[in-house]
Amino acid sequence: MKKCFFLLLVLSLSVTGVSAQVTDPAEKELGFVSLFNGENLDGWQGAVNHYFAKDGILVCDKIGGNLLTAEQYANFIFRFDFKLKANGNNGVTFRASDPAGELSFNKGTEIQLLDDTGVEYAGKIAEYQFCGSIYGVAPAKQGSLNPVGEWNAMEILCDGTRVKITINGKDVVDVKVDEIKTPYPDHRDHPALRNTAGYIGFLGHNHELEFRNLRIKTLNQFGQGEKVLTREKELKAKSV
Repeated sequence: MKKCFFLLLVLSLSVTGVSAQVTDPAEKELGFVSLFNGENLDGWQGAVNHYFAKDGILVCDKIGGNLLTAEQYANFIFRFDFKLKANGNNGVTFRASDPAGELSFNKGTEIQLLDDTGVEYAGKIAEYQFCGSIYGVAPAKQGSLNPVGEWNAMEILCDGTRVKITINGKDVVDVKVDEIKTPYPDHRDHPALRNTAGYIGFLGHNHELEFRNLRIKTLNQFGQGEKVLTREKELKAKSV
């Protein structure tokens, strides 16, 4: 009976395509670790009443708010999948210094997660507000999002002052934040761009959103990011 129960559990996780652990062999070898256990919000802080685990997926409710990691990170590769509903709006903050502060530009920097094709936004938003943009600072190349209701994969590489954002395998932003000319496109100061470490998290803006497969690789030295990505390609080529 115990063996049957275990088998059913494994099959259930396989059907949903969700795992609380890093399953990709190359990622495991390179040292990626999971940030979400698929069951609860252990390891997270902030708006824990408005995010919840369901069938291995991290769900943001219609209220949302700021959900942050309990640990701080300096240089890293952060990967996750996200699913937008029509007009969905959320964000990823990184190197956030104060969980209780303003996390889009003041105490943290926001990367936009947005259904920018939605009727609420089409033709109404600035270039720096499109999905994948460093909000107010660096516009993302458009056209990488899958249709609403489908899963998207995002990768955020923070390596020193370099920030590279990839959506569904396409690089949409690749900048050195200390080399971006001021004034910034939104004409605000962005002091959090100077942060060298901080919390990572999601910024819910009154829209439901789903996340899965959250994993991170901590980088121990500047310039290691591209070396990790190159090594990953080599490992995957060997496995073909």
